[in-house]
Amino acid sequence: MATSEKVETTTSAGLPAPGTYEVDPIHTSVEFVSRYAMLSRVRGRFGVFSGSLHIDEAPARSWANVEIDASSIDTNMEMRDNHLRSGDFLDLENHPTMRYRSNGLEPTGDRTFRLHGDLTIRGTTRPVDLDVEYEGAGAGMRGESRIGFTATGEIDREAFGITWNQALETGGVLVGKTVKIELHVQAVRKDEE
Repeated sequence: MATSEKVETTTSAGLPAPGTYEVDPIHTSVEFVSRYAMLSRVRGRFGVFSGSLHIDEAPARSWANVEIDASSIDTNMEMRDNHLRSGDFLDLENHPTMRYRSNGLEPTGDRTFRLHGDLTIRGTTRPVDLDVEYEGAGAGMRGESRIGFTATGEIDREAFGITWNQALETGGVLVGKTVKIELHVQAVRKDEE
């Protein structure tokens, strides 16, 4: 089994080498976690997405753009997934795509950053910041330059018009308001020849 060769190339700001990178959907996960029935947490993922990242020597000029096919939601339960696709939640009939567009990046540590941006869900756009950690750079099996990041954040789903809920007989509600976002991203440099 071939493995990628680790090549640590970073800027003085702790970012990878400047350039434009395309998100590799095979080696990337877009996940979320939400409280369920006041007892546990449900983890889900989106399986279809695309995105690009631009790394600039000046971190503030770096950016990320991501589009997610909302129909690709998967919480490991078909009935719940169909409900999440409905007008009660993501409203796929009217809003099939979710988008994130960054508008600023600030260093918070040696290899950590805060990514400022706008998230659009159900046609509603709200500012969402993500805490990002640069995991490293390496060469892929074909010699291509690859970089890795993790990013986490959270949103209030009601801020996006997703307000459906159900009261529980024991008190509380079925679905929590806060949704935690977890991204594990690998991207391939596109501007090298």
